[in-house]
Amino acid sequence: MAPDPWQRLVLDDWLAERSGKWASLTCGLAVPRQNGKNGVLEIRELFGMVGRGEKILHTAHEVKTAQKHFRRLKYFFGAKADDPGAKFPELNALVREVRNVNGQEGIFLHNGGSVELVARSKNSGRGFTVDVLAMDEAQELTEDGLEALMPTTSSAPSGNPQWIFTGTPPGPFANGEVFKRVRAEALSDKPKRLTWAEWSIPDRSVNLSDKRVWFATNPALNLKRSNGTYALQFDVIEGERARFSPDGFARERCGWWRDDATDSGPFPPGQWGRGTDPESTIPEVSRVSYAMDISGDRAHSHIAVAGKRADGVPHVEVVASRAGTDWVVPWFADRVSLDSPMTVVVQERGAPASSLIDELDAIEGLTVVRWGGVELGNATARLYDLVGLSGLFHADGALCEDPSRCTREHERRGVAHLPQPILDVAAATAVPKILADGGMAWDRRKSPTDIAPLVAVTGALWHAMQRDEPEHRSVYEDRGLMTIDL
Repeated sequence: MAPDPWQRLVLDDWLAERSGKWASLTCGLAVPRQNGKNGVLEIRELFGMVGRGEKILHTAHEVKTAQKHFRRLKYFFGAKADDPGAKFPELNALVREVRNVNGQEGIFLHNGGSVELVARSKNSGRGFTVDVLAMDEAQELTEDGLEALMPTTSSAPSGNPQWIFTGTPPGPFANGEVFKRVRAEALSDKPKRLTWAEWSIPDRSVNLSDKRVWFATNPALNLKRSNGTYALQFDVIEGERARFSPDGFARERCGWWRDDATDSGPFPPGQWGRGTDPESTIPEVSRVSYAMDISGDRAHSHIAVAGKRADGVPHVEVVASRAGTDWVVPWFADRVSLDSPMTVVVQERGAPASSLIDELDAIEGLTVVRWGGVELGNATARLYDLVGLSGLFHADGALCEDPSRCTREHERRGVAHLPQPILDVAAATAVPKILADGGMAWDRRKSPTDIAPLVAVTGALWHAMQRDEPEHRSVYEDRGLMTIDL
């Protein structure tokens, strides 16, 4: 394996020694995706197990990622030493055992060196004693995962342990506190036995369409390898720039680290405001969906509606918001009929609004859609993605930064909403959380304000985007003049 120049730079730092031990106990690497980060880990692990007899534990966030890395390493050791077709007979001769059991994959050598691969969990480090702990996908490394893994090197057989963290900048919904903390130490005045390599933009003020930025943050871009292939192709990045949200492209392709101290709210800075359209409306006859939600203290209830505008852009708004809960059922009962049916989405399984499901179900003409589990995560992700794409765009796809002064024609994208303070505040203060199945949702307990308006909008949008919803008449309450009774 011939490392790329940037990979050699990283490995020279990782393998630097001082007084017979690694100069760096902790090694960190943050580089945009598909540049060859795993190639660095391969070389480090092959060198450690073959050249030094180290015991290595490679961990990843997901099982499939760990298994993929195992297959790459197994390529060097999979054949028998006397196999005429063996590509690496000298490596095959070192093998004592290759373990292929799902969840217990590992390669064990006669010199005592080994590499074992596991997906991280609260107990994934139990029973291991190793010299090197490699934590790939570190942007998803949780505190529980770290606490389970770190003791594996407390009694490192070599007496010379090393911890390796590799990944990309954490997204707004990632469990990235550990990776952020390692980076913060590296950037501090007095980091201890630590090396950190990072390719990134300094902040979001840079021009993301500038090709020089792409080259500066992607060390493998247009780098031609010995086999004639390119490590990372230029036209692929051009496609990503056209498809990703601005913040998504900045993070995933340009290595941007979001500053949580200054960037408030769950959405990319400025993106929620770009979806504001005071004139936005749903056609009088269209497919619409309602959702209702109640604040955690049951002090206020909110009803939202969602549908598609005449130009096809999804529209959301809060149509009723009042104190208490006793008004919700009558509100729907007064507006629904067999000639004008309605659908309302209500979060179930212990959510505040679930207490009204039975009463709403009893209203003739009203269909109650119970909402939760995987669909809750999908709904939140859908809203988040659409907000990230929101704004007015020119025909060439460029975002219009100041529509009030621009004379060119615009096209709205993403999701549109009215300027409603009760919804804007919820969107600016909601705290996201990761669900057990890996999805996302809005965290009521950690959010500093009532986020029920945003939860209602999330549910209404999710259902409105379903294709099997029948056409029926939109119903609004005091449209444009909504009064909030507090």
